[in-house]
Amino acid sequence: MSEENKEQNSIPTSKVQRSAKFVKTGFKIGGNYVKHYSKKLFNPNLNNDELNEDNAADIYESLSELKGSALKVAQMLSMDKNILPTAYVDKFSQSQYNAPPLSGPLIVQTFRKYFGKSPDQIFDKFNLKSTNAASIGQVHEAELNGQKLAVKIQYPGVGDSISSDLKLVKPFAFRLLGMSEKELDIYMREVEERLLEETDYELEVRRSIEFTQACAGLKNVVFPTYYPELSKKRIITMSWLEGKHLKEYLQTNPSQEERNLIGQALWDFYNFQQHELRAVHADPHPGNFMITPEGKLGVIDFGCIKEMPDDFYYPFFSTTSSDLLQNKEETIKAFRQLEMILPKDNPQQIEFYYQAYKEMIGLFAKPYMTDSFDFSQSDFFDRLYSFGEKIARMPEFKQARGVKHFIYVNRTNFGLYNILHELKAEVRTDTFRPHVLLEY
Repeated sequence: MSEENKEQNSIPTSKVQRSAKFVKTGFKIGGNYVKHYSKKLFNPNLNNDELNEDNAADIYESLSELKGSALKVAQMLSMDKNILPTAYVDKFSQSQYNAPPLSGPLIVQTFRKYFGKSPDQIFDKFNLKSTNAASIGQVHEAELNGQKLAVKIQYPGVGDSISSDLKLVKPFAFRLLGMSEKELDIYMREVEERLLEETDYELEVRRSIEFTQACAGLKNVVFPTYYPELSKKRIITMSWLEGKHLKEYLQTNPSQEERNLIGQALWDFYNFQQHELRAVHADPHPGNFMITPEGKLGVIDFGCIKEMPDDFYYPFFSTTSSDLLQNKEETIKAFRQLEMILPKDNPQQIEFYYQAYKEMIGLFAKPYMTDSFDFSQSDFFDRLYSFGEKIARMPEFKQARGVKHFIYVNRTNFGLYNILHELKAEVRTDTFRPHVLLEY
């Protein structure tokens, strides 16, 4: 933790306090625009980079003080690299590690509330200084019966403030994403559902145990052991996993072989879940993974799980990995089922969306089309992003299209692709194949 991460003794929890925080940010951003446009009078060639950086810094600062859902939205936005100016992405991706930590008294208070005891009455050792702060909680080192534990404690008020926070984030999201009201509502509702689940640590412990058991057969993937008896609605206790985060790991200059091994473990972990469990760890930001000293992939957070119903899974994954795309009529039926083509579309619109989505899926599905794929190729990512940017500028895509399941499934797969790209890994992509239907 750097010095500048001052401890926080209180978090604005009441609606009034939290909205005041956003209003203040609104003024700041207004000020940045004024500053920007007055500079522009003197220098007409000025682009928006500096403005974006000022805004990003101000928005990030408020979001990180508010923690919780507001910060989580910042994290999510940082992963959708193609919908935000780079300045936002760079600033917001900090939120994946660097929220200011909570003070000791607040931690003890949380333990008293849920266990009726302070941490030192429960554990043999408990470090009141956190080792790691995330968006909705922070992690403390503890020891019990000679075993090293990680105890994750949720920030107070996070669960209760989700709905009101998301309403407050809405105008920002509106400005940043340029979505229509309806589209934003679908987006926000799906985010709210997942966030409410993420703040329920008892649910997370149950799911973590289910998922770690289901994934036990995967090669080179390891999980902490969870302790339900030492966990409550806002506290999770698990065994401590030693390891390095991706950035630190890459600084050790691992060999191509080692990077491929981690990449393969990631690919198998995600595709086994998607295609065999039909539910997926939908938060693939690097903070949720560790590379252990033995060179295995450690998965340390199951807060965000996205389940995929059949009526989404089959039409979506069948288009990505089969001959379905060769059959125009069946592809259009699949696109209708996914609401990418809508009942009110006229023949020209049908043709337009069919072509656009076919190209998009063709790009997205490249790794699935061969038995192995080299994720170090930047031309694949350049094409992916420039296609995303082209789509974002098209008026035809201003309105919401596609069922809500896309939000997390796209985020998951693009997140996975990005990590594999950072690893410059080459992986076998034929280990867990999608199950496909060729007729709709």
